[in-house]
Amino acid sequence: MTITNYARSIAKALGLPEKQVSNTLELLDSGATIPFIARYRKEATGTLDEVQITQIRDMKERLVEIDKRRASIIDSIEEQGKMNAELKKKLENANSLTELEDLYLPFKPKRKTKASIAIEKGLEPLAIVIYDQSPVDLKKIALSYIDKEKGLNTLDEVLQGARDIVAEWISENSQIRETMRNLFIKEAFITSKVKRDKKESGSKYEIYFDASEKLNRVPSHRLLAMLRGEEEGFLSLSIKPDSERAIRMLEKFTLKDRNTCSYQVKVATADAYQRLLQPQMETEMRKHFKALADDNAIEVFSTNLRQLLMASPLGQKRILAIDPGFRTGCKVVALNEQGKLLNHTAIYPHPPQQEYKNASETIKSWVSEYQIEAIAIGNGTAGRETEHFVKYIPFDRKVEIVLVNESGASVYSASEVAREEFGDYDLTVRGAVSIGRRLMDPLAELVKIDPKSIGVGQYQHDVNQTKLQKKLGEVVESCVNFVGVELNTASKELLSYISGVGNVLAKNIVEYRNKNGAFKSREELKKVPRFGEKAFEQAAGFLRIHNAQNPLDSSAVHPESYHIVEKMAIDQHCHIADLMQQEELRKQIDLKKYISAKVGMPTLQDIMQELAKPGRDPRTQFENFEFNENIHTINDLTIGMVVPGIVTNITNFGCFVDIGVHQDGLVHISRLANKYVTNPNDVVKLRQKVMVKVEEIDIPRKRISLSMVL
Repeated sequence: MTITNYARSIAKALGLPEKQVSNTLELLDSGATIPFIARYRKEATGTLDEVQITQIRDMKERLVEIDKRRASIIDSIEEQGKMNAELKKKLENANSLTELEDLYLPFKPKRKTKASIAIEKGLEPLAIVIYDQSPVDLKKIALSYIDKEKGLNTLDEVLQGARDIVAEWISENSQIRETMRNLFIKEAFITSKVKRDKKESGSKYEIYFDASEKLNRVPSHRLLAMLRGEEEGFLSLSIKPDSERAIRMLEKFTLKDRNTCSYQVKVATADAYQRLLQPQMETEMRKHFKALADDNAIEVFSTNLRQLLMASPLGQKRILAIDPGFRTGCKVVALNEQGKLLNHTAIYPHPPQQEYKNASETIKSWVSEYQIEAIAIGNGTAGRETEHFVKYIPFDRKVEIVLVNESGASVYSASEVAREEFGDYDLTVRGAVSIGRRLMDPLAELVKIDPKSIGVGQYQHDVNQTKLQKKLGEVVESCVNFVGVELNTASKELLSYISGVGNVLAKNIVEYRNKNGAFKSREELKKVPRFGEKAFEQAAGFLRIHNAQNPLDSSAVHPESYHIVEKMAIDQHCHIADLMQQEELRKQIDLKKYISAKVGMPTLQDIMQELAKPGRDPRTQFENFEFNENIHTINDLTIGMVVPGIVTNITNFGCFVDIGVHQDGLVHISRLANKYVTNPNDVVKLRQKVMVKVEEIDIPRKRISLSMVL
């Protein structure tokens, strides 16, 4: 299929103009990244956003996969000498892998089956007679096939062999398979039973011990839970519609008459369903609905991850970061505005040591010595207790005290990235640094951690890992490019997500920076080894240089558009810096004057927005959050209590809220609002500050049920 044909098919499926799709495919094929296309090629795409461009790319990949499989199947059937014009037309017109595989099934090399054994014994002509259902003397014909040398000793054995062949023909009929597939999709039930002697050990799956519901109505999280229960050996699952109805539907395809042959076909039809089609369709349904559940879970995870990565940064402040603990103490680090480690120590303000005074003096003196502006405290073990301790220290300056979600900090501290950064320091120091930097800039720090370890999402370990990693990587790439990166301070990990850069060029940028000092212009990037014109085109607009000689280097204006801004400045008889600083000058610009064959109004409008707020961080402004001062553990809670909390995770069935007691509480989807909620993301966002009411407390199981319906 040519790019034109792909574009036509995709445009029709997505309801987009063919030209937009065609241009987008050409850009993707040329190596352009999705963030670059969405931001800097709006004229070509008709202002398609990242979601639409991703859909186009994914559909193209699926169509290419179908075409490759189509070619392989056609070659295989032709090699067998079994191709005919009708079959070839059907294969050429097939629109899905499923349809292709159904058509290929009768010709697919197989292991030995009951049918193939019967064919080897010479029973295929008899099977043809039976399947044709003509009024013949079947007994007389069948008796002629008795052959003891072939293991056909009786009439029943002969007829059984013929029925085996017919059953396989029925099961391999593409129209029949599609009918059965639709029946299973629409009417199949998934039934779960607890396995013998597994009630006690599998108690966490108790709700699935004897459960049955329509497969197409099972929420993705429940299906993944059932499949996990089966995988762990606690549950047995079956997927099927009403068997009698399925067989009756099959008989409409297979029965042509009422005679002795028809009776044999009727028996073969039931066998075809029970022995072949039912298990095959069950396998297909498992795969199909598991894939849908995976996609849903991955979407939940990616939505959460995007919200977490785009969390408000405190900005470049001098930070004191504390990784709290009881017995092992609290690890303390001081960081400068760039996140550089200045000093580290350990304090022991909690039992059993209870060195409250020494700990207090240390924190107080460090705040003064390092001119600390904010204290970041990890929200794990001893987090609330450490926050309480720090709040009562009398500082000589205003210091913001912030509880920071430390999920994934331990993963970072043991990672290769952390060892490269802090090879001379132990894990506790690295973890504390990560907590502090996370407060400064969540995005810059979280990109160093495997997204799966960040602690958001549902059933992320049960889904297709390749698809998950690809999707999460794209989310990180999208967020990093949306925000932009300061070229002279960004880590290798952060730079690697910039459009067109990757791991090798990111490493080369850092090495060049370390050797030659700070970049003075975007143009200097071309001096970095292997940083060619293509990489420059893709990356330059997303890389910022604060206080650069050319003020546009600190903005999202792409270097390819600098000449436009220069012309605007000349026309206004001013400098570029004046345009960026003076709104009145910008108001005098008539954008229509600058439209050309390559540059349209979308790009010009983007340029004007960037001139007004060059390099502006699109993330919301940081706001601190405080828990209820009187609540530290689950034992402090009472039913009906209304407390502040912060959303830590969003799933299909509700959201989890941290209320400061070490165990997040669940707000079930039914308790999110005074109205029916289909998607929790319509009501809450990650890191959102909410007021919740305590509805249930299960201290032994450490479970808290909350409600946002106050």
